Amino acid sequence: MNLPTDSEQPPPPDSATVNGTSTSDQNPEPPSELQLPISWPQDGKLTIEWIQNLTLCFDWSSKNLPPSEFPSVLPVHVFDSLILIASKMLHKEPNCVPIQPFRPEPDSDSESSSSAASVVVVGDVHGQLHDLLFLLRDAGYPSKDRIFVFNGDYVDRGAWGLETFLLLLAWKVFMPENIYLLRGNHESKYCTSVYGFEKEVMVKYSDKGKHVYRKCLGCFEGLPLASIIAGCVYTAHGGLFRSVTVTPSKRLKGKKNRKINVTTDSKNISLGSLEELSKARRSVLDPPWEGQNLIPGDVLWSDPSKTPGLSPNKERGIGLVWGPDVTEAFLKKYQFKLIIRSHEGPDAREKRDGFEGMDEGYTIDHIVESGKLVTVFSAPDYPQFQATEERYNNKGAYVVLEPPNFDNPIFHGFLAVTPRPKANPYYDFEDVLDSDEELDLASMVTT
Repeated sequence: MNLPTDSEQPPPPDSATVNGTSTSDQNPEPPSELQLPISWPQDGKLTIEWIQNLTLCFDWSSKNLPPSEFPSVLPVHVFDSLILIASKMLHKEPNCVPIQPFRPEPDSDSESSSSAASVVVVGDVHGQLHDLLFLLRDAGYPSKDRIFVFNGDYVDRGAWGLETFLLLLAWKVFMPENIYLLRGNHESKYCTSVYGFEKEVMVKYSDKGKHVYRKCLGCFEGLPLASIIAGCVYTAHGGLFRSVTVTPSKRLKGKKNRKINVTTDSKNISLGSLEELSKARRSVLDPPWEGQNLIPGDVLWSDPSKTPGLSPNKERGIGLVWGPDVTEAFLKKYQFKLIIRSHEGPDAREKRDGFEGMDEGYTIDHIVESGKLVTVFSAPDYPQFQATEERYNNKGAYVVLEPPNFDNPIFHGFLAVTPRPKANPYYDFEDVLDSDEELDLASMVTT
């Protein structure tokens, strides 16, 4: 595939589209340059023009059409085509995706000649479509010289989780080696049923809503858990994970009656290995907090601590908290220089003693001998719907890693796009907790 250069990228929407809102109670006619409804290419191959039209259509419809009119923008059969090819692609990727920014030069006579792409790491975006569109323009779209790694939490809380997720899936299908989508804790059945995404899909697709939601959940199952960039940077939504030792007992003869003993003693938790991470069963809609498949829950829900050691995350009721000594042990063991994680917005951070807030969209949480641990959060002015009059007004941020070493994070902060188009929430934000703490774990159990 010939990757697009920066000059071939989708231009930003014109100022009328960016700032415009509907001035009529009737649905306005879309601009003539938009191809609506969106159709699937006859040859099944996405182009930069298709991505550009999708972007502009999502932006225009979010400002001019009621959510129930979404099928007139993206018919369900087009959704089906996109989600099918994207899901197949994601399910084939390993739990921990190796990302190699060094690419051989196609026109070079020398086999050793190669170029290196910069890598952009993005944190939670939570259905804030217009801020994502700004981020893509600001950072520069995916191209042969720029790779994106998204650290999860595409949906929930914001009003445009569906558009956000589908746009990123389209980029993934178009440029699979230049955009990587990792899973966040909100890409689950439990969170999407509590924080709005399920209802959003039902409102937007009506009688086809259950079908669309089920397909989205299936796609969530395929999202990888972590990445390793250039052999020296580990990224994951929540962070590190425990070792889960599984040993067969000699209780009964025969494989069918063999008992499995799982070591999950919370007093003797030890740091897990990348080999264990590679073998974890990620295709579970709601990661367990007990049993032998704890690693996905740890990777998606854990938080750093200022206190040394590795212990259960009592605040969230799932996952772990780990101290600077554990960060150092992990970095040193694998000769990494950097851990980039997300997961904590301003609402969560204000409750954490000893940690900086998320005002700037990022924090540097651990500085140890072998490197650093940073948190990046990419949803500015979060959450979109807030019970209190006083808002956090936080910036969003993304991280740029430049060759040749990729170990010096360059942070880019940005403000929320204003004004946001008017939208109704898809969850009772006044009754639902702002952060993901104190979860109803019983409700998370799925068969």
